[in-house]
Amino acid sequence: MYEERIYPFDASVLKNVYINLRSVEQSVDLLTSSLIKQQTPAQMLHWTLKALRLTDLTTLSGDDTRANVERLCFRAAHPFPERHLGGAAVGSIHTAAVCVYPSRVHDALESLQALGMACEINIAAVATGFPSGLYPLQSRLIEIEYAISQGAREIDIVVDRSLVLNNKWEQLYDEILKMRHACGDRAHLKTILGIGECGTMVNVYKASMVAMLAGSDFIKTSTGKEAVNATLPVGLVMIRAIQEFHRMTGKKVGLKPAGGVRSVKDAVAWMIMIQETLGDEWLQPELFRFGASGLLDDVEKQYYSLIDQYVQISHDKCLKV
Repeated sequence: MYEERIYPFDASVLKNVYINLRSVEQSVDLLTSSLIKQQTPAQMLHWTLKALRLTDLTTLSGDDTRANVERLCFRAAHPFPERHLGGAAVGSIHTAAVCVYPSRVHDALESLQALGMACEINIAAVATGFPSGLYPLQSRLIEIEYAISQGAREIDIVVDRSLVLNNKWEQLYDEILKMRHACGDRAHLKTILGIGECGTMVNVYKASMVAMLAGSDFIKTSTGKEAVNATLPVGLVMIRAIQEFHRMTGKKVGLKPAGGVRSVKDAVAWMIMIQETLGDEWLQPELFRFGASGLLDDVEKQYYSLIDQYVQISHDKCLKV
């Protein structure tokens, strides 16, 4: 039951929060740089396909049409043109979800049903006045109801950043809590912080804690529309909040970096950082996602390149035997 994820607002968890940005950046470098360089072609192939499976393939353009959404859903379901990938059926490899505006949710549902993938690929909808969040609360709640009625099983809400900037933490909690109740058990709640407009890393940490107390299933970095979106240092700050919340409550909350994750190299850095901090158990669609529109292009490119390298290495080993 979703109520089990909700905790009372507790101002004490927002006190005495200090973050040294330089120290955060150094920690990110220690966690990722050397490990990325150590990855073999076989390991990179593993990471590449894992990144695909953890992706919410997204279209959030002002000119989105039904045809755009149909193409998005087809690519999410069949990301590679071959019938087989290294012995694995293509049908077993697909993205975690597609993410669209509420008005396009029904198009996505019909498209996935036609592909026979409606049960395998989730439909996420951005809601609550995306991307600014500066709309009346009642209209934002109606938007959630509408998206769910159309077939969305995940709702990516966006917080009102003015509440963060003005330290109105209890009001922020109350708003997210109402959105949690609107989702109920019908849809997972992913809370977008809009980190590029939160002012400071301390605010990012506090907003993360408030969102988790109010019952968020995921905390998400960005809308993808801000000047600054998902960066590894801000991701580490959010991870530390997730770790502290897990220590306090025993509950696991997911993380979704969105905006700026465009290459497999970017994705691998995020996945290694998750592995080194939260552990392998978080590297599942239930607890980690990429929100991306262009990542799949590089996944396809890198897949073919890595397959060529892998085949060549195997060939060379056979010649030496």
